[in-house]
Amino acid sequence: MPSPPPRTPHEAPKTGLRETWIRRLAELHREHPKRQVVAGHHNINHVVPLGWTLALLLCTMPFRARVKCRMPRETVEVVPRIWPSEPELLAVVSRHLTEVPRCLRDFGDWSLHSYRPGQALSDVVPEGPVGEPLLRSFAEFFARAAAVPEDELPPRPPGWPEPGRSEEFLHWLIDFTEHRVHVPNRQRFDALFSAVGVRPDALAAFRDDPARPRLTPRPFCLLHTDVHRANVVVDRRQLAVIDWELAMYGDPLHDLAIHVVRMDYEKDEQIRIKELWAEAMDRAGHADMTAGLTTDLQVYLDFEYAQSVFPDIMRAALDLTTLPGPPAPADYAGAAARVCRAVRRAAEPLKLNSVPDAGVVEGALREWYEGPGGREGCSS
Repeated sequence: MPSPPPRTPHEAPKTGLRETWIRRLAELHREHPKRQVVAGHHNINHVVPLGWTLALLLCTMPFRARVKCRMPRETVEVVPRIWPSEPELLAVVSRHLTEVPRCLRDFGDWSLHSYRPGQALSDVVPEGPVGEPLLRSFAEFFARAAAVPEDELPPRPPGWPEPGRSEEFLHWLIDFTEHRVHVPNRQRFDALFSAVGVRPDALAAFRDDPARPRLTPRPFCLLHTDVHRANVVVDRRQLAVIDWELAMYGDPLHDLAIHVVRMDYEKDEQIRIKELWAEAMDRAGHADMTAGLTTDLQVYLDFEYAQSVFPDIMRAALDLTTLPGPPAPADYAGAAARVCRAVRRAAEPLKLNSVPDAGVVEGALREWYEGPGGREGCSS
């Protein structure tokens, strides 16, 4: 297993009278009575109007502007985060992808960002086809992200796979899921994992499967790793990809596979985005990044379905513990539907023996909630 990503502290906050005023005004903005609260898995964001005084101190335009106060959440670790400071990464990304919101100030425990106007794609097109123009925009986005210079990116953790070692990169991802997500949470969720058919050795079997194609060596590039409808802002049919805290440097097919899975494309758009991605990469001078596309994309798709089963099951269960009271039948039914979908998609890559029906999963969730891993564990 590679060394865990270093949890280095953020860059020390700036000091001086001007910076003291900026922080005080920013804190007042954060608690603005008209703030719009937007919560995700990893951050809570307060979107507020930008006042004239703070705008002048930040040397930015206040007219009709809003800012985003971004506060990290304490969450169960389920995905890699190799760069602990999103503001440090955004300083690079926003220079090359100018539509990406900038970090205006990093205060260490929270940060102030420019706000990208528009609507989340999850509100405009919550499901189903997105259409050819947006597919083309996504393909161009990936090609432009691939052009961000490697030497401007923050340092990667010790032991990170060298560019071109795609198989080693996949092994790093598998080992992270096994040793940082699955094993640490197996005790709390063991009965639930077992009840829905996820064996303890499922990931190791996926990694070592002799029938799995070995990956073609490809150049590495900047990856967002979370391009889905809620992380895309659309304005006049243009798009901006936001929320870069999970970005990494690696095999570009990994980013494409995550996008295909989390967008939940129908078959025809899955095929089309793959074609457009390859064309955009070729036009941008990254034809070598498309090597092995036909076979290797399926490997990364299988991995995405396989690794997702763990966070999807855990989140569905943990959401039951955050309700104001005991879960209602509808709460269990909703959680069971999420678990069934995750297990169904992971069944083939993980070679699961069977996929339980909704009734079995609901029963397993009830037992987990009433046991030491669920409500009892949270209240102890």
